Amino acid sequence: MSVDLVTFGCRLNIAESEVIRHRAEQAGVDNAVVVNTCAVTSEAVRQARQNIRRIKRERPDVSVIVTGCAAQTDAQAFAAMPEVDRVLGNEEKLGTAAWQSGARVAVSDIMATTAARPHPIDHLEGHTRAFVQVQNGCDHRCTFCIIPFGRGNSRSLPIEEVLMQARRLVGNGYREIVLTGVDITSYDDGGLRLGALVKRLLKELPDLARLRLSSIDSVEVDADLLDVLANDARLMPHLHLSLQHGDDIILKRMKRRHSRADAIRFCDEVRRLRPDVAFGADIIAGFPTETEDMFARSLGLVDECGLTQLHVFPFSPRPGTPAARMPQLDRTVIKERAGRLREKGAAALARHLERQVGGTHQVLTERGGIARTAQFTPVKLASPLAPGMILDLTVTGHDGRQLLAA
Repeated sequence: MSVDLVTFGCRLNIAESEVIRHRAEQAGVDNAVVVNTCAVTSEAVRQARQNIRRIKRERPDVSVIVTGCAAQTDAQAFAAMPEVDRVLGNEEKLGTAAWQSGARVAVSDIMATTAARPHPIDHLEGHTRAFVQVQNGCDHRCTFCIIPFGRGNSRSLPIEEVLMQARRLVGNGYREIVLTGVDITSYDDGGLRLGALVKRLLKELPDLARLRLSSIDSVEVDADLLDVLANDARLMPHLHLSLQHGDDIILKRMKRRHSRADAIRFCDEVRRLRPDVAFGADIIAGFPTETEDMFARSLGLVDECGLTQLHVFPFSPRPGTPAARMPQLDRTVIKERAGRLREKGAAALARHLERQVGGTHQVLTERGGIARTAQFTPVKLASPLAPGMILDLTVTGHDGRQLLAA
């Protein structure tokens, strides 16, 4: 029985792909490729469609099944592709009924989903660290974002379910777990927030060496989370922030809930509590109405927040979102600004790498001769080691993208 997965997008998609594999195989699906799509940008959708065509061209005998956020938000467009055999929605992909039914298109109203369902897995194929879903969906309506319409409203897994899944993965040898979701800082189990969940995990799983968070929204961070970040070294000192922009007018037009000053104040506070912390961030270049002065404030935010790892998104209008109806910038301007922001990020990363040279760092080894420090900085090993090892390494240099170890 053969079910291959092609996964685009976030860590949540990666975790869900393992569930998809089990559901498809349990239903007797054979000789199929499942494409788990992302809808965060128009480029992500384009890449998914391009890969679907390539798969069918190279493997004309396989069934191509499309699911994920892009399939949820535009099911008919994928169903109309001659290369596609089936389209499943984000709820359907994780259950058993749709896989067993054989329906060509099975996509329900994601907004009708009110509860997060646990999907226990034993391992994640090809991954050294394990991803545990704690939350799904989003209650916010940022003007540029299509994801709530692909994922539905926010819903959280009970703490006991998260503990059970994490315990299972630690028992299977995983040394590091990453908590994932669409908006994990909105986690709420009967009033217990993300900080309470993290404290329970670290208390009840003494064999868990490293706990990491996926992308967070700084304005939602609770006091318990700051407390555990300051006082438990097993919570990794790396936070990836959903900042999106550095100008207050653009942030309002994005319908974000923080200001520029809020972002800077948060980074200063966390750095005071955990001096070894490293910050990554998502930033959009070329949002509608963005002037050169507004863009300059995004460039300046890299230094003022001390960011070291940028995910730069050239703005692309997503049909159905308010930002798509705003006055658009010329694509050449967007591309040029994204390039300048990436250059700024590359310089910030190089400075971060330079500061690590000569120091000893605890790392988790991965496949391909790479390891990651607690700050998620990649380290190129002098010779490959077995994945999943935690050891101390002395950093001898860097190449501008990663650290080098003897």
